[in-house]
Amino acid sequence: MLFNSIEYLFFLPIVFLIYWLLRNHLKLQNLFVVLASYVFYGWWDWRFLILIAFTSLCSYASGIFIERGKQKHGEGDDASLTKNIKNINSAKAWMITNIVINLGILAVFKYYDFFVSEFGALFGISTESLLLRIILPVGISFYTFQALSYSIDVYRGNIKPTKDIIAFFAFISFFPQLVAGPIERATNLLPQFLQKRTFSYEQGVDGMRQILWGLFKKIVVADNCAMYVDQVWATYDTQSGSTLLLAAILFTFQIYGDFSGYSDIAIGTAKLFGIKLMRNFNNPYFSRDIAEFWRRWHISLTTWFRDYVYIPLGGSRVNKAKIVRNTFVIFLLSGFWHGANWTFIVWGAYHAMLFLPLILLGKNRKYTNQVAEGRWLPTWKEMGQILLTFMLAVIGWIIFRATSISEAWSIMKGICDVSLFSMPMVISGLKKTLFFIAVMLVVEWIDRDKEHGLSLSKLPQWARFVILYGLILIMLEFMGHSQSFIYFQF
Repeated sequence: MLFNSIEYLFFLPIVFLIYWLLRNHLKLQNLFVVLASYVFYGWWDWRFLILIAFTSLCSYASGIFIERGKQKHGEGDDASLTKNIKNINSAKAWMITNIVINLGILAVFKYYDFFVSEFGALFGISTESLLLRIILPVGISFYTFQALSYSIDVYRGNIKPTKDIIAFFAFISFFPQLVAGPIERATNLLPQFLQKRTFSYEQGVDGMRQILWGLFKKIVVADNCAMYVDQVWATYDTQSGSTLLLAAILFTFQIYGDFSGYSDIAIGTAKLFGIKLMRNFNNPYFSRDIAEFWRRWHISLTTWFRDYVYIPLGGSRVNKAKIVRNTFVIFLLSGFWHGANWTFIVWGAYHAMLFLPLILLGKNRKYTNQVAEGRWLPTWKEMGQILLTFMLAVIGWIIFRATSISEAWSIMKGICDVSLFSMPMVISGLKKTLFFIAVMLVVEWIDRDKEHGLSLSKLPQWARFVILYGLILIMLEFMGHSQSFIYFQF
């Protein structure tokens, strides 16, 4: 079910009403969350519910077995010490088992055909008969990583395993963030399902504003950008350099409006249910270097790789050779997480190469505050840094959007052509699209130190009403022409 669909327009208020009618019955309320989430997820294909249920069951059981394995049965003598070591090894074995099971499922559905095809191409043999051609379950990369983090956190002692299976299933399947994140941690989300929630009017109003802002970014900005981008990309070999560059820039705003818009809708929806999800985007296109960009883009994924891969490998507290290795590992994994295509791997390597000089020089955390903090406008230096970082991101998004490395290379060569200085192709609605992008940037700039663009805390009451109702009227114009979210394919 899509957030921007007619079905969801009926689904959300019905679920909201029943959910709060059950506010005095925690287990029934959590059970309803699971049922509603399974309806939401099964709307595409009910057969994939088996996968998410199996992932949930394995991860739930692993937490209990990991905790049992860590329990001590005595102290002070060699026999007890040996037993404790065996218990720790048993706990680790259960954690690894759950990781292998979940990554194995992900590998079969997402990467099997890719590896088989590449193996065949490498050795010049036909692998057609070996391909599975399985449809990728929506959101499998998101809920798999969420499930993995639970087992790892239980093993590390960051959280106690729950014996409340209904609350755990609700944690894995909570419908607002189920199919495209944020990728939640059990330490944040699971405890919220283990305690009674109360409705907050202020939180609900803020959630509705955030949903409205997410819908604007998706329906008005991203989907309008997509019309130009899709048309140019389909005929890239005949387009001028200026047209290709404009399409690349518009795709940069398309993927931001699409993905951050989804996150805003998810986080805002969760607020309606008294649940707080982590922030997933923090104005990444206002970043002053690529390290700041990655602290602000898809935060739930980048912090996941940081905490569960980068730091265990030694992070930046090792020699420079290992820092280089660790940096490439997390960026290549991040790229590969997005899909089974060499373009994603090259995209990850590209960002690793941009990131490396900053971390080797100790400048990767130079900018941790908001740009132009305490000021309305950035300095000329900050503006230059933002534009440079933005253009570096644009190059990366060309690689990301392309279907092959050769296609990405052809587009970048086309941009560097002398036709770059010609007028780009203009299609119907382009001026409106550029205007909507400007509106998005201005609104997010005004509230860049807030959780989302429509906090509007710095504006007078009349200005807030003008913006809110203006956005609603604009969205009504484009309702019914919306597209699926880009990150559903990941």
